[in-house]
Amino acid sequence: MNSTSARRLGIALIVLISIGYTIIPVVASLVTASMSINARLLAALTAFYLPHILHVRQAFTGARSRWLPATLTVQVVAAYLPEVIGFPNWSAGTAPLLAGPVLLLLPLRWGGVMVMTMAAVEFWWLYGIWHDVTGSFFYSLTIVITGAMFYVVVRLVRVTAELEQARAGLAEAAVLKERLRISRDLHDGLGHSLTAIVLKGDLATRLMDRDLPTAKTEVGALVQVAREAAQEVRQVARGYRRMTLTDEVHRAAALLESSGIGCQVNLAQITVSQEPDEALAWAVREGVTNILRHSRATTCSITTSNRAGRAHLEIVNNGLPPDDAQSATAGDGPGGVQTLTGGLVGLAERAAQVGGTVEAGRTSEGGFRLTMEVPT
Repeated sequence: MNSTSARRLGIALIVLISIGYTIIPVVASLVTASMSINARLLAALTAFYLPHILHVRQAFTGARSRWLPATLTVQVVAAYLPEVIGFPNWSAGTAPLLAGPVLLLLPLRWGGVMVMTMAAVEFWWLYGIWHDVTGSFFYSLTIVITGAMFYVVVRLVRVTAELEQARAGLAEAAVLKERLRISRDLHDGLGHSLTAIVLKGDLATRLMDRDLPTAKTEVGALVQVAREAAQEVRQVARGYRRMTLTDEVHRAAALLESSGIGCQVNLAQITVSQEPDEALAWAVREGVTNILRHSRATTCSITTSNRAGRAHLEIVNNGLPPDDAQSATAGDGPGGVQTLTGGLVGLAERAAQVGGTVEAGRTSEGGFRLTMEVPT
């Protein structure tokens, strides 16, 4: 049931209860009483039901009118005054209906005290008229029960609306999260593949005139990278991206070597669960992509080690351009990064998801160092 259906059902139930308490005495009076008495009766009903309808609407919306003290006072007077001026047992029908707005529009603690006071006053008043404990107790009990029924119905309707809003918010958050995942995966994955395609295309172009067989080999490698890129796009769309550190390091070393950058690999024997291993693999991909795009490196090292139960990855290259050397800064603390490219920010997010940290910054020799630590 959605919030609109719940609201309609709640309103219908409250209207039915409100009419039921007064319909019998009103019909009896219209049939048997004089016109002047009926005119006063209708005036009293109008004075009671107008603020009653207003209060029920406010309860359903959760709003509070600035005229609430005045309208509530009018309904209280209309609930009890006709009893004194010639309509016996009037409050037996109106007091239970008054209990609903009292509980809904006042703080629950004070509203509960007022409803219990109304029930006690009703018992005392009716017992003085009927001298019947059972009947007086029954009518006074209807005040508490009806007020509680009003309160529960309205609260259920409002909770239904709040749950519907929360569900819509969760759906929007899920969509946003998926968009961010796709954006990050496309940036990290395709950026690396497109960089490799550009490099191999340039190399094949340079070799075309003087070394045709090697150029054909590079074109074949370019086609293979393009196929892998297409496969990566399909995997991103399906939400499946399975990468391993070892495989990614081998691909990175081969790409660096083919680009004329010497690569030294030193991988320690570390047992890492799937998600931290994928985070390390993404770090290798992003680090090598940045080397190829933004550096004049001639050497690069990729090293892993085990430090107190945490897997440590370090990628270091030389040849950082002067502009990048000025802008690349280390983090404020463990895992902190002051100035990072979008890809490195994505790495920091991936590391945080598995309880890891990322640091990036220039080295004293004019190079760049990227490190990631994740729990094993």
